[in-house]
Amino acid sequence: MEYNTSNEKIAIKEYGRNIQKMVNYLLTIEDREKRSKLSHTVVKVMSQVNPQEKDSQEYWHKLWDHLHIIAGFQLDIDAPYPKPSPDIITRKPNRISYPKNKIKFRPYGINAERLVEKAIQFEEGPEKEAFISDIANLLKKQYINWNRDSVDDEVIAQHLSELSNNELKLDDDFKFVSTRELVQQNTNQRTSNNRNTNRRHKNNRRNKNTQRNNQSRSRYQQPKKS
Repeated sequence: MEYNTSNEKIAIKEYGRNIQKMVNYLLTIEDREKRSKLSHTVVKVMSQVNPQEKDSQEYWHKLWDHLHIIAGFQLDIDAPYPKPSPDIITRKPNRISYPKNKIKFRPYGINAERLVEKAIQFEEGPEKEAFISDIANLLKKQYINWNRDSVDDEVIAQHLSELSNNELKLDDDFKFVSTRELVQQNTNQRTSNNRNTNRRHKNNRRNKNTQRNNQSRSRYQQPKKS
């Protein structure tokens, strides 16, 4: 009986032992043309791990990189992408600079401030008034996310004025959407997001189970020598 603990280490566990065996077999093929042709087949099998990403060119590039990693960078083939450097495994990603934008009110974020700046540029009229109303209710909705226990419409109106340097004013008869309605909207949005996330996780598990089942039913056999 064969135990995993006694087997060769798998370079990328995501693809499983059968893919590792396929790649190991590629390294034994002396004919470059045949080796290259079978490499395309192996990459197609590897793509079954995340089939929903097949339309992405970047995804296929990543698969070919993974093929070379699994092969220990010893695979000499004609591939659609150049062989990566071995330091791809240890290379640290570029540091992402932290945004330096100073936010006046953290509950609203930088995007709300950009909307305010855009509204200032609008010409006076019904369209600008409607836009200002939408921004005001958006500010209130975001404020509720940050502090549901305490929200005052007058405070939101004051914040809008400060964000716009007193250039945006709400009409005297303007009425905010009720706090209760906004709380319900936020709850519905979170429920929808959770449902979509659970659906994606379920689909990913189903795809991985399908791949494991397919791999268990098939074996990558070397052609018999005549």
